[in-house]
Amino acid sequence: MRTIMKHRVITFGEIMLRLATPDYLRICQSNQFNATFGGGEANVSVSLANYGIETEFVTRLPENDLARACVMDLRKYGVGTSHIVYGGERLGIYFLETGAVARPSKVTYDRAHSSISTIQPGMVNWEEVFKDATWFHWTGITPALSEGAAAVCLEAIRVANRMGITVSCDLNYRKNLWNYGKTASQVMPELVAGCDVILGNEEDAEKVFGIKPEGFDVAHTGGNVQADAFRSVCTQLMTRFPRAKKVIITLRGSINANHNTWGGVLYADGKLYESRRYDITHIVDRVGGGDSFMGGLIYGLLTYTGNDQKALDFATAASCLKHTIYGDFNQVSVEEVEKLMSGDGSGRVAR
Repeated sequence: MRTIMKHRVITFGEIMLRLATPDYLRICQSNQFNATFGGGEANVSVSLANYGIETEFVTRLPENDLARACVMDLRKYGVGTSHIVYGGERLGIYFLETGAVARPSKVTYDRAHSSISTIQPGMVNWEEVFKDATWFHWTGITPALSEGAAAVCLEAIRVANRMGITVSCDLNYRKNLWNYGKTASQVMPELVAGCDVILGNEEDAEKVFGIKPEGFDVAHTGGNVQADAFRSVCTQLMTRFPRAKKVIITLRGSINANHNTWGGVLYADGKLYESRRYDITHIVDRVGGGDSFMGGLIYGLLTYTGNDQKALDFATAASCLKHTIYGDFNQVSVEEVEKLMSGDGSGRVAR
């Protein structure tokens, strides 16, 4: 049953200019880039706005034309931007080289000294931001940017906890970002302790907390990821973070850069729910796949009240569709996701 209620979801993190080579070219081959915007938490906000959920994306941006173009892009998708704070030197950039077959995709960051990396506690009025909010979402990318960003993230989590707002996180471990003197294992536990919903992929829990699935090598999936192997990951995370009510693991089997299997599990109240497994044979763009899953999951948990299986199924189907869409943002509707959930993946022309 879909519950029609008014919800307001807040996300906090960095949005960047994305410069991607066209037509599977390597960076050294290309003399042009396709320019779009993207970033984990902003991607979640766009997904939710597409589903009719009121969203607000909080970040820090410089006062220049690139930042103005970025805000205009977010507003185009219906994402709220009224609590963005301004200052700092620059908008971060990431370069994307899309892989093919045995050659993996490659991301090169140019985000040092970005505006959000110099954010400090007190710059955001979280009590005002969270007024009438239902949900707050952050990812492990944000505290990896700087000590200040980590402190502001913790500040937001504590205010949300105090105000009774559901808090979710995507562990999103990025080893190349943790370079300001502290490790993810030092910073993340205090942040995750304030979360009600925890999402990770098959490697995040191991890289951040040393929690491994029993009898399974996450580094070599061969396209075959056994869902039940991750029950132990879920229970270990819940034991370590007792506030968490739900733990979700996305299951990506990588056959090659263009062909993945995709699914997920959700653990709540002692029960493990498993999604359908999708075979995605012609990936258009997998960047933002996890964010599209999180956006679908938040929508499902807010609207399919009490039906964790349906929420998981919606998240998995939404993310499956994202793999067919260019750019960071998942530009699909509830109707399209529910159509795939019902088993219609034919791709026939809609007339």
